[in-house]
Amino acid sequence: MAVETKKMANSLADAGSSFGDQIKSWPERIKTFYNDVRSEMRKVTVPTWKETRATTTVVVITVFLFGLYFFIIDKVIQSGVSYMFNYFKR
Repeated sequence: MAVETKKMANSLADAGSSFGDQIKSWPERIKTFYNDVRSEMRKVTVPTWKETRATTTVVVITVFLFGLYFFIIDKVIQSGVSYMFNYFKR
């Protein structure tokens, strides 16, 4: 991480303060950017089918549990509010 930061700082320092210098350094900065992207993309891995199934199962179960939890909470709040309205309506 520090190497990329140093590269970026050096490219900005090399750019100078004038607009013309910044325009001249633009192709080199783009080349550095694409080289950094390429090196980071080499580190990317695709999950296996087994990992994908496991993760999907966890997500489906979690969504179901949260849905059930919010359904119960909603019913409790709804009954409480209905009770309050009926109590004060008298």
